[in-house]
Amino acid sequence: MARTICISPTTLLAVALTAGAFCFPRAATAATTTFMAADQHDGDNDAQGRLKKSQFKDVKVSVDNNGIATLTGNVGLYEYKKDAANRVRKAKGVSAVRNEIQVSGPSTSDDELKKKLGEKLTYDRVGYGNAFNSITLGVENGVVTLGGHARTDVDKDSALALVSTYPGVKDVVDDIEVDPTSIMDDQTRMAVARSVYGYSTLNKYAIDPAKPIRISVQNGHVELYGVVDSKADKDAAYLRANSVPGVFSVKNYLQVAGQPSESEKPR
Repeated sequence: MARTICISPTTLLAVALTAGAFCFPRAATAATTTFMAADQHDGDNDAQGRLKKSQFKDVKVSVDNNGIATLTGNVGLYEYKKDAANRVRKAKGVSAVRNEIQVSGPSTSDDELKKKLGEKLTYDRVGYGNAFNSITLGVENGVVTLGGHARTDVDKDSALALVSTYPGVKDVVDDIEVDPTSIMDDQTRMAVARSVYGYSTLNKYAIDPAKPIRISVQNGHVELYGVVDSKADKDAAYLRANSVPGVFSVKNYLQVAGQPSESEKPR
């Protein structure tokens, strides 16, 4: 006697889907590849479209399947190199930027570049408490390294912007530390400034805003930077800063004019 086997519609659907699955991958893969290629093409177009300004006329962009955009070509200023990366980073499908742009602006010797940038940095933020910034400067093969301390993020950004837009700078390394935000430290800065600049032999350093005794404070710890006329002035500044109530320690990085920077160690 023949046996009748009953299969529910749900089971038939499952079997059909299982059997059909063996037919889908090749077509699906082709479609996926097409979509990926289209997305990559759109990403390239969007990234390149963000660099329509004249300063980017020699810059090319390519975006790989992982969303990594590679920038190549030449620009006249380091600021343009940085700006190009920031613009492309916002493009469709871009997850990261590899910046291989070369800065091909005017060639300047390291010594000349350091001199010119040093002059500009000394007057940067005059009138906004620049005596509380102690930013250091180094130049090697056109690469500028900024270090030391800035009182605020605004002071740090100002120094970086000044250097980034200067002709001859090939790259910028940011090693600037921003001092902690603290009402107590702000009070200490003002108290140390009054104590140092209020001393009869030291108030001359408040006359030229480019040549102050620079005061950096981190959680009650004071550091003194700049150039003074004599060892006596350096020692006096240290003693005056150390006498301020609430100061935990003082490191004296002041240099005496005419002496090698290595000859004096911080106290």
